[in-house]
Amino acid sequence: MAPPNQLCLVLVIFLSIFSLSSLPTSAIIPKANVSLLIPSSQLVENLCSGKAIQNRRFCLKALSTPEVISAMDTTQLGTFIMKLGAANAKATLNVYNEIIKKPGSPQALKDLNCCVEAYKYAILSFEMVSSELVKDPQTANYDVAVIGLEIANCEKELINAKVQTPRLFVGNRFMKYYVSMGYEITSNLELENPNEY
Repeated sequence: MAPPNQLCLVLVIFLSIFSLSSLPTSAIIPKANVSLLIPSSQLVENLCSGKAIQNRRFCLKALSTPEVISAMDTTQLGTFIMKLGAANAKATLNVYNEIIKKPGSPQALKDLNCCVEAYKYAILSFEMVSSELVKDPQTANYDVAVIGLEIANCEKELINAKVQTPRLFVGNRFMKYYVSMGYEITSNLELENPNEY
């Protein structure tokens, strides 16, 4: 029989994998009713290879829907990214709201509320950035960067309060990926139209 330490390690690994497999990723990464073998457009390939992208694989998967792949230009792709970012923020906000309803310490509740406000801001900002893409990509770029700062502050609060909820950290990580995609696309739009701003 295996020593108790090895059994504990195996149990922890199993429980970690099991708990992560039950995450509601379908709301966070849009499910496409198609195989992931759809060739991505050159626009998507270029974006997901950009230097601001934190996770290329996530970027390619999130942008693998036929609607996104059919984007004709950077602005249209940017609009899709902002919609996906807002949808991810809404899904993650729902997780925060579920957890807030459960009994917990006042400090944890305060920190969770800080994150709720950050995600409300993210939703509004992603929606607003969609309209700024054409008129003012420089402002859109700044607004996306601020979303990243808000999510970083949220994560810092969770760590300081020792909140141990993997679903929240996964949601935050995915949000950072969407922010990096938004930052990359708005940077590209600035470069495409340098004399207009």
